[in-house]
Amino acid sequence: MSTARLHLVVLFGGQSAEHDVSCTTAAHVLRAADPAKYRITAIGIGRDGSWFLAEEAMQALEAGAHTLPGRLTPAGTPIAAGTGVNPVEHEVTVVLPLLHGPLGEDGTVQGLLELLDVPYVGSGVLGSAVSMDKAIAKEVLAGHGIAQARWRSLREDQISPGTAASLVAELGLPLFVKPANMGSSVGVSKAKSVEEVSAALEVAFTYDEWAVVEEAITGREIEVAVLGNRSPRASVPGEIIPGREFYDYEDKYVDDGARLLIPAPLPEGKADEVRALAIECFEALRCEGLARVDFFYETATGRFLCNEINTIPGFTPISMYPKMWIASGVSYSDLIDELVALAVERHSRRRRNTQR
Repeated sequence: MSTARLHLVVLFGGQSAEHDVSCTTAAHVLRAADPAKYRITAIGIGRDGSWFLAEEAMQALEAGAHTLPGRLTPAGTPIAAGTGVNPVEHEVTVVLPLLHGPLGEDGTVQGLLELLDVPYVGSGVLGSAVSMDKAIAKEVLAGHGIAQARWRSLREDQISPGTAASLVAELGLPLFVKPANMGSSVGVSKAKSVEEVSAALEVAFTYDEWAVVEEAITGREIEVAVLGNRSPRASVPGEIIPGREFYDYEDKYVDDGARLLIPAPLPEGKADEVRALAIECFEALRCEGLARVDFFYETATGRFLCNEINTIPGFTPISMYPKMWIASGVSYSDLIDELVALAVERHSRRRRNTQR
């Protein structure tokens, strides 16, 4: 990557239920990005889909806001379509999308950035879309022989009065019910009866037309951070010990009751095993740049079961993804720098392989 200062566009907010999480993440990234290396522009997307001026969005974040204020003046397009270079001569723009959930992490914004021909951090359209949809991701991982909990996916119009009982007969109790396209444990329920499964499906379908139902696994929650493009590497693993019955939204962002152990205390050889497995999942789902891969570790069997993958994981200094890299010897600011370099490398490679 050139030593010239880059234009870093931090894109945050969005229309998904994870809007607040995105704003919190962006506030930390904006404070950590080195102004000597980057000319920084913050672009906020409101819950209504409107785009906000960088100056006003940055003022809101610097004031400690966790949500964007009312509708502001639209920001317009911060980059020149088709060039990858903004109006400052010879200055390359790199977009850092910090948009969690639908309309941000699912390939939609990535497709827009592809049309603009600008480098951006993270997975491309395919990797983002496949990883965001838990049902499709599970199918792909199953095709690669990667162990997972037993599961079923259902579309809203496939539900009948006997669906919940059928799921319980097949998968047992308790069950976890999730919207297929959502993160941060939004809309996730733990159901302990047929009636609770029915209610949980109703909750999941308020967020997405597809839901995933999984058997409950008795095991430890292990996570691994992956970084890279064609030669990805994995961090030391971390372990989450939930402060509630399971690691839900409140436990992650409200109560702060969960304990994070980094590195995870695993038996000899198991850390290397799960790191290799994380890279295998990352590559199977066509991820690039960064991802956090979540596993269950069954202590009775010694098996790791892949739970899910997040292509735009939480990125505050206390989030698992950067904390695992810090424990692996990569500082928070250096992590931002490496992600930007990976975005430029990927864009350059794709331009060589694509006729424009």
